[in-house]
Amino acid sequence: MTSRLAQLTLDVVDVDRMAIFWSEALGYRSVPDEGRSIHLVPADDARDDLPTMWLQPVSERKAGKNRCHPDLESDEPAEEVERLVALGATRADVGQTGDEGFVVLADPEGNEFCVLGAHASVTDRPVLLG
Repeated sequence: MTSRLAQLTLDVVDVDRMAIFWSEALGYRSVPDEGRSIHLVPADDARDDLPTMWLQPVSERKAGKNRCHPDLESDEPAEEVERLVALGATRADVGQTGDEGFVVLADPEGNEFCVLGAHASVTDRPVLLG
C-alpha cells in the first residue's frame, strides 16, 4: 500500500487574503476552521481525488525559497499565468533559464509555485533551481 497526496498545508500571515487568492486560483471554496485557519476544498462537482489546501496562520513572513511548492496544470498555461498575475501573483526568478516548459510565480506572500501545461510529461516537470 502507498500513500497519496491528500492536502497541501501552507503557512501564511494574512489568512483571509491568501484564502481569496488560492480559492480563486484553484477554483476551490473556503471553509473556515478552528481558530484562524482556513481549509480550501475542491468544488462539489470536482473530481473526488483532488487534494485540499490548509492555510495555517503564522506570525513570521516567508524567508528564502520554498522547499516544497505546488505545480498547477492548465490547458492554456500562458493565459493562466496572466489570470494568476491579475489575482495577485508575481513572476518569480529562482534561477530558471527561460527555456523551461513552465513559469514560476509567487503568491501574494511570496510562496513560489509553477504553472505548466496540463499534458506535460514527467520529464517536463519543473525542478526549481537555486
